[in-house]
Amino acid sequence: MLLFMFGDKKIVVVMPAYNAAQTLQQTWDEVMAQGVVDTVVVVDDASHDATTAIAEGLPNTVVHTHADNLGYGANQKTCYRLALEAGADIVIMVHPDYQYTPKLIPAMVSMIGNDLYPCVLGSRILGGYALKGGMPWWKYISNRFLTAAENMLTGGKLSEYHTGYRAFSRELLEALPLEANSDDFVFDNQMLAQILWSGALIAEVSCPTKYFEEASSINFTRSVQYGLGCLATGAQYWLARRGLMGVARFSPALRDVLARD
Repeated sequence: MLLFMFGDKKIVVVMPAYNAAQTLQQTWDEVMAQGVVDTVVVVDDASHDATTAIAEGLPNTVVHTHADNLGYGANQKTCYRLALEAGADIVIMVHPDYQYTPKLIPAMVSMIGNDLYPCVLGSRILGGYALKGGMPWWKYISNRFLTAAENMLTGGKLSEYHTGYRAFSRELLEALPLEANSDDFVFDNQMLAQILWSGALIAEVSCPTKYFEEASSINFTRSVQYGLGCLATGAQYWLARRGLMGVARFSPALRDVLARD
C-alpha cells in the first residue's frame, strides 16, 4: 500500500455514508487525488443501495457496515473509532455525497500537521458561498440565526456550527467524550460545543459547496428538530459553564484542558 504521509503523520479521511452509491466513487477519487491521504474509512449506516459494495472495491479503504440504521451521530462515532484504531494522526470528515470539495484537504491537514490548530472547519458562510452554491434560503437564515445564538451562548466566534466538513487532531478526538453525544444529527453541534468547552482552538477555511439532487439533506421537520437541539446544546453549555447544571458531555475533566496560553 502506497502511503502519502504529511511528515510522519498518518492522514485518514472518514466518510459517514448512507445511500451514497451515486457519489461515493467520485468523492473518493477526488480525496485520493489530493496526494496526502493514507486511508479512507467508509461507514455505511445500513444503506438500501450499493454503498457498501462500491466501498469494498476501493483500495486503501476500511469499510464497516452497520447492521441497522443507527443515525448520523452514531455513524460518526464509528468513523472516529475506526480512524484512531487505524493509527490516524489527523482525521478529516468528508461527506461522500460530493457536496464539499475534497480539494481543501491539503490546507486543512497542513494547519493541523503544523500544530497551528487541533480542529479546522470548512465554512460555507465565509466567502459567501452558501447561497451561491444553492443552499435553500430558509436553511441559510436558520444557519445564521442558530450560529449567532450559539456564539452568544458559548462565547465562540465561529462563522457557522453546521458544516459537515471537519478535520481533527488525534489528541483532540481522544480527549472528547463523544459517546455522551446524540446518535442523531445534533451530534455535529454537540461535538463542536465540546471542543469549545475543552478550550481547543478552532480554525475555519472558506469552502465552496454544491447542492444537487444526489447531495444528502434532512427535511424541514428534521431541520426544526435539529435547530431546537442546537439551541438546547448551547443553553446546556451556558448553564454548565456557570456551574448551574451538570452535563455529561461537558465534564469538569474536559474543561479548558486543551486551552493554549
